[in-house]
Amino acid sequence: MSVRADQTAPALELTDLSVDFAVDDVWVPAAKHLSYRIDRGQVVAVVGESGSGKSASSMAILDLLPRNSRVRGSIKVNGREVVGLSPRLLRQLRGPQVAAIFQEPMTALNPVLTVGFQIVEAIRAHTGKSPSEAKSRALELLGMVELPDPAKAFASYPHQLSGGQRQRAMIAQSISLDPALLIADEPTTALDVTVQAEILDLLRDLRDRLDSAVLLITHDMGVVADLADWIVVMKDGEIVEQGDVSQVIGDPRAAYTRELLAAVPRLGEGSESDETVDVVQALAQVVDEEAVVDRDEPPAAASPVESPVLTLDNVSIDYGKHGRVPAFRAVHDVSLQIAEGEILGLVGESGSGKSTIGRAAIGLQPIAEGRLIVDGIDISRGDRRVVKSLRRKVGIVFQDPSSSLNPRLPIGESIGEPILLAGEAKGAALDKRVEALLDEVRLPRSYRNRYPHELSGGQKQRVGIARALGLQPRLLVADEPTSALDVSVQARVLELLSELQREHRFACLFISHDLAVVDAMAHRIVVLHRGAIAEQGTRDEILRTPREAYTQRLIAAIPVPDPAEQALRRSLRQQMTDAS
Repeated sequence: MSVRADQTAPALELTDLSVDFAVDDVWVPAAKHLSYRIDRGQVVAVVGESGSGKSASSMAILDLLPRNSRVRGSIKVNGREVVGLSPRLLRQLRGPQVAAIFQEPMTALNPVLTVGFQIVEAIRAHTGKSPSEAKSRALELLGMVELPDPAKAFASYPHQLSGGQRQRAMIAQSISLDPALLIADEPTTALDVTVQAEILDLLRDLRDRLDSAVLLITHDMGVVADLADWIVVMKDGEIVEQGDVSQVIGDPRAAYTRELLAAVPRLGEGSESDETVDVVQALAQVVDEEAVVDRDEPPAAASPVESPVLTLDNVSIDYGKHGRVPAFRAVHDVSLQIAEGEILGLVGESGSGKSTIGRAAIGLQPIAEGRLIVDGIDISRGDRRVVKSLRRKVGIVFQDPSSSLNPRLPIGESIGEPILLAGEAKGAALDKRVEALLDEVRLPRSYRNRYPHELSGGQKQRVGIARALGLQPRLLVADEPTSALDVSVQARVLELLSELQREHRFACLFISHDLAVVDAMAHRIVVLHRGAIAEQGTRDEILRTPREAYTQRLIAAIPVPDPAEQALRRSLRQQMTDAS
């Protein structure tokens, strides 16, 4: 007996679906009485904050939930009921009829197998293709997802590809069997805005070419406006609103939907006038004028800062040779300063050198040339004793909280550990400091006894922020601190960081690929491209009159929660790409 597809039925139909998890012998609901459908060629977006039940309900479709779960209600794929199917029939369902694109390809792909091997394995597990036929199909798929060198990607391990390339490789694997339904679980959350735009264009193209249905799980309303036809808004495991994407975004009925839309950062809101930037108008002017950038002209130097907390003076940073990987220069001749009480936004794509500069600023990465001074301490030579003396004066919020938190420590101990090691508090006093930090990052005090794996991605990131602020640093490096957060949580965290920065007046190097987020935070912006400064200036200078084509492309790639405007931006972005 096999799972047959009914081409006339919806690709997916959920009826009164509920998902529960057993916690201390009590069933805790994660999703309650969900009902919606997806037709072939349609993109349905399920939107909600962490813990809303959107991922739990989607993983029930593939029966990928843990053993302490139960599923009630009906899930039909191509007209066939899948709740209660045997493991053998579920294996026949996965791949040929339903495939998933996960949020983090680095953890979803096997690190010890090449990308090509993993795609070939999926093809041969479900078809009778020979190894050579499966390889040809894999190379065809890698070309279909627009990887620049399919043969090289085929022979590469996941860690040898960039984030965007890994996501493309995972998409190639997921469409290898032409599934009727693609489940895309936060497929662009950790990607740069330009790469995100390319992935969304790719998903749109695959939807049109393969006539697949797409279940898009996201918290980004801009992504929804760019790709979705229908939207399902979830909160606390329940559907609070659903409908046509233009209707729901243009005239939301539910208060929660309005909150989500209001939390989306928009360009220009960080300026003193609080006047949003009309990106379409600005980019249309650029396209009409066919602006030509003089690339031989160096970027304008920033005005000198009085008593800077952080100074980079013609800094270059190299990564040494490792095995067959040759040495290369990651940062070229960068000069910048941050004053006390100032937030400097550092913007650029992956590989531009943003995080390298951030790590160097707190002594985690030696520099090859130039001078690096932090709060009066010159760490240019990388002397260990000098760098160690810097530890209490700096803090960092890492991009990936899952890898930066100790999985064996409760989060209360993780937050309090720097304070304890610095000798600033212990016992009851330390407990009070930890509770105060949990309050500041909007986490319940009871969470102090939980372990990292018991928290959502957004909650873990807030723990990382609390830990970094524990010693009240003079310099805080925030490396993509909100990239994994829901839009509403992101707005609260950005507001929190702004309040703390104004209160304690620490200097902040705010690293991000999202100009809208940087605009909400930064006093000045530095745009980094391939390790060098492309341009720098105030928010208004960078956002309203960008000099460099690279900056213009970054601005054009920012999604907005408006389907009509997003379509215009997409058209203008394509015109800019064609003209370049």
